[in-house]
Amino acid sequence: MVVLGIESSCDETAAAVVRDGRFLLSNVIASQVKVHERYGGVVPEIASRKHIEAIVPVILQALEDASTTLAEIDGIAVTKGPGLIGSLLVGLSAAKALAFARRLPLVGVNHLEGHVAAAFLTEKPPEFPFVALVVSGGHTTIYQVDGFQRFTLIGQTRDDAAGEAFDKAAKLLEIGYPGGVVIDRLAKQGNRGAFLFPRGMRDSLDFSFSGLKTSLLTRLKKRVEPFTTDELPDLLASYQEAICDVLVEKTLRAAAIVQATRVVVCGGVAANSRLRERFRTDAASAGIEVFIPPPILCTDNAAMIAVVGTHLLRSGQRDGLELNAVSRWPLAVHP
Repeated sequence: MVVLGIESSCDETAAAVVRDGRFLLSNVIASQVKVHERYGGVVPEIASRKHIEAIVPVILQALEDASTTLAEIDGIAVTKGPGLIGSLLVGLSAAKALAFARRLPLVGVNHLEGHVAAAFLTEKPPEFPFVALVVSGGHTTIYQVDGFQRFTLIGQTRDDAAGEAFDKAAKLLEIGYPGGVVIDRLAKQGNRGAFLFPRGMRDSLDFSFSGLKTSLLTRLKKRVEPFTTDELPDLLASYQEAICDVLVEKTLRAAAIVQATRVVVCGGVAANSRLRERFRTDAASAGIEVFIPPPILCTDNAAMIAVVGTHLLRSGQRDGLELNAVSRWPLAVHP
């Protein structure tokens, strides 16, 4: 089965062609980073307009890169939510138009399940069951995953997501956008123990990053002079380590509680080099196998949407042309 995936939930316009839910034939992503950089974050109205400009060229490029035509596509998978409604509607409209014109089966996909499914595009995919940490700018959640569409919520953020904590720190320090990428780069030269930052809710499997952000803000307000270029890497390395500590500790603790021997780490923040390093070393020490997609498949992409779409289409699920976008779409509720 060859599936065309389409993703437009935030500020990346993406299309990909995947065969049998495992083999990546193409993966095209049009980034809007330069557009939103001046605002220090994504502006929803601008994002949706840029999606309109990019969606058709991106789809055509994905088909060309895969040496495939629409006549050879067996189905279309598109992100239904969660995300920015205006952005989602662009991808949905394109997917529905193609499905109608070519009489192809169509299915809407949960963006969060897509992030988890990105692990199945790696050379060695995980086997069910496993524990998954979905960590991005909008989500920080731990699930027990027993199969496709079989998620049990273990822990979630009570306030801010980890990605938001990175982005807000970069904005406070005025060091550039996107914040997580800048911090990851600068922190590599820093001393992770130079500054003390809080680790929120350590006794719980839920997360809280608001106290961490407040701690940084308080530290900045007490400063008479801005942090020097020599001090900044130490500050960022210490701040980053506080985030990595709670993400790694809670995920591995959750795996131990449910007796899982496999952990999947996915979402945009999973591209962070220090987080990847910590999971690999700490998981190995705990006897847990860890699966992390390559960075290009951690950030928003359409290949992960096509993987979930393949499973849904094979199981007989179909959506009609009334398919609509949803801004909130949780994978699971507390048991």
